[in-house]
Amino acid sequence: MAIKTKFHIFSENIYPEWEIDEKKYITSAKKLLKYYLSKESVYADCALNGFEYNTISFDILYCDSQKTHEINREYRDKDYPADIITFAIFADSEEKFIFDGEINLGEVIIALDKVQEEASKKGVKPEEELTFLISHGILHLLGFDHQTESDYNFVVALQKEALQSIGIKYEQI
Repeated sequence: MAIKTKFHIFSENIYPEWEIDEKKYITSAKKLLKYYLSKESVYADCALNGFEYNTISFDILYCDSQKTHEINREYRDKDYPADIITFAIFADSEEKFIFDGEINLGEVIIALDKVQEEASKKGVKPEEELTFLISHGILHLLGFDHQTESDYNFVVALQKEALQSIGIKYEQI
């Protein structure tokens, strides 16, 4: 990780039924990102390795499942609502664009109605489920995926560690 890296995380909640504390989740996202990048094994394999930067940014959009359904249809040719969609601009791009020392990782889109639904199914607090999805989205923005069982196990173990590092014991993965 670059020395004295700044984190700019922008969020917008367009889901009126759940007034989340955006500042709280931005703070959690920064802590999770710092945790991931502090792990040498993670940093070595992430999309940022080998690049010089002093700022990392990304966006979080909180919406409903109708919006994620629209996004899935329009951009991913998938006809279903998702709890989370990530657009890993930096990780997925052939050209790694860095402007004035800043890397824009992309966007995490989270359907808050799906968060509430999943939390209820899993028997966890909606706030914990939301933080879990934010941590998951950050890993995708860093270039991690879970197409194979070993990749899935790696991501899950890493998420559990990261969540515990900010005081959340999440066993429902």
